[in-house]
Amino acid sequence: MTNLSSIGNIVRQTSHLGANPSINIENLSHWFGKGSMKRQVLNSISMRINPGEVVLLTGPSGCGKTTLLTLIGALRKIQQGRLSVFGCQLNGSVRKTRQKLRRQIGMIFQGHNLLRCLTAEQNVQMGADLIQGLSYQARRHKARQWLCAVGLEDQMSKLPHDLSGGQKQRVAIARALAAQPKLLLADEPTAALDSVTGREIVDLLRKLALEQSCSVLMVTHDPRILDVADRLLKMEDGRLIHSSE
Repeated sequence: MTNLSSIGNIVRQTSHLGANPSINIENLSHWFGKGSMKRQVLNSISMRINPGEVVLLTGPSGCGKTTLLTLIGALRKIQQGRLSVFGCQLNGSVRKTRQKLRRQIGMIFQGHNLLRCLTAEQNVQMGADLIQGLSYQARRHKARQWLCAVGLEDQMSKLPHDLSGGQKQRVAIARALAAQPKLLLADEPTAALDSVTGREIVDLLRKLALEQSCSVLMVTHDPRILDVADRLLKMEDGRLIHSSE
């Protein structure tokens, strides 16, 4: 994997932490199902995440962590409570507003969501394509840089079905980072990675946060990476029950 000191040439240098939070949530609740099958999955969640802050979210499976990520990522509509990202209120927001907001958010989910007909390089370039003003060659170069950064310089031309689970995860990570997001939402990004690669990936995310003032909210069950966080949050039964520095 490429030395992390070289990543400074990829990301943009930006201002220091600002006063306004990247994420501001007040009494957020969410339900799935209807009638007798209705089930509450989030219960009065309140939290703030600042620019450049790395926050890890832990808790047992089924406690609502992934649902919270999808709401912050503007992939679901807000049912109750208030949620703003970069000062944009998502309560009652229209589809166009959510689409515009998602251009500033990098998302890494466990399913990879790679396009099967595209090579690793082409999948990552989809992230770079979100950056306005870049030529095709510049976007292609950026995709290759990020694939090198996650240790896949020899796998660029391969299709997803020719990659291992860990390699697919690294392609998904590179795609999210290639968009130069202001907010990165990651759901178990190290789950399919060995300990060494997983450590290098979270160090890369930490570097992104520091150099680009990118906020990172990462769901994890991996105790080996807890030291990368500015804060640890713990969820249980749809509630935030613990927060620590």
